[in-house]
Amino acid sequence: MERIELLAPSGNLERLKIALLYGADAVYFGGRDYSLRANAKNFSIDDIKEAVEFAHNLNKRVYVTVNIVFHDKDLSGLKEYLLTLDKLGVDALIVSDVVVMQMMKDLKIKAELHVSTQASSLNYEVVNFYKELGATRVVLAREAHKSDIERIKKETGIEIECFVHGAMCTAVSGRCVLSNYATLRDSNRGGCVQACRFIYDIDGTDQVFSMTPKDLNMVSNIEEMIKVGVNSFKVEGRMRSVYYIATVIYTYRRLIDRVLNKNIDPDYTEYSLKILNRCANRDSTDQFFNSFPTNNEQYFLGRDEESNKDFLGIVLDYDEKTKFVTLEQRNYFKPGDKVEFFGPNLEPTSFEIPKELYDEKDNLIDVANHPQMIVKFKCNVELKKDDMMRVFLDF
Repeated sequence: MERIELLAPSGNLERLKIALLYGADAVYFGGRDYSLRANAKNFSIDDIKEAVEFAHNLNKRVYVTVNIVFHDKDLSGLKEYLLTLDKLGVDALIVSDVVVMQMMKDLKIKAELHVSTQASSLNYEVVNFYKELGATRVVLAREAHKSDIERIKKETGIEIECFVHGAMCTAVSGRCVLSNYATLRDSNRGGCVQACRFIYDIDGTDQVFSMTPKDLNMVSNIEEMIKVGVNSFKVEGRMRSVYYIATVIYTYRRLIDRVLNKNIDPDYTEYSLKILNRCANRDSTDQFFNSFPTNNEQYFLGRDEESNKDFLGIVLDYDEKTKFVTLEQRNYFKPGDKVEFFGPNLEPTSFEIPKELYDEKDNLIDVANHPQMIVKFKCNVELKKDDMMRVFLDF
């Protein structure tokens, strides 16, 4: 069997490191230019250098997006940028425009060419076209049915990457002008305002209207995706929190490993679905993979998107002698609360917050109620830096 990769989004260096530590085989992100997430902080050249070094030290990979729709003025400085990325040792560039693909070929760029989902590839003829241009992998459009994936894999033999989790687009994989029309921000050049998620009034009624699809969630289809030839499972969410990234990557890592080791079962799949549904604020479904979506896979007449407060803190240090943990608080907790720790090498472990809580100056406190305050307490769970604490999930 070909390798199965879990690919994580990274909006900054902190999220990149969390993603790799929590089980991602590779990460993708945008630089300050030519990327479709202009609202994300994105990576400077120095950030990219640090990211490559961190990932390669873990024998993991780094992909950089260069996938805007290019206008003439965008071509200025592009050659120099591609050569810089190649010199830094980036493993692949995610590209949508043929001019960039040809430029990579002319410049003899060593990094792999991955065709972005922005190219909306849904048939084997276009995939073979990109293969002739030097592509080693194609990120299929989110609208691909499993029969499309299977046929493309059979007819091309190329590596196939598919999204497994995260936001969907109302248009075909991002080819949208609604944002431009509503706000003059170009979706295809990194400025999407997500106008499809706006809540619109319906004239003459007290109803509201939206046109956004529910999120993608492929937990129940992992085994089938492997069977039809998907090589890389891609998670969307470069602007998501470290907790979201850690939870999603942690969950899919274990699902994939269980499928490959043939010890997956319905109970674990159901548990995974519940975990993932807790850390997102929108409903999710498998969208196009099994059948064409219906009104049940969309939001039309409004929706609720309430963020939960499950994420309680991230471990900064653990003293094995005194058994004291030092963590950075993210949401309210107090003595007596039942919580749960999990981490890169820690299965979910329940724990009750002790009576004695201390701040960073070792003052006794009654409650942890200030965002990002430093909190210390005795804990018999052996923890490591970057483990996380959340509310106890009693499923």
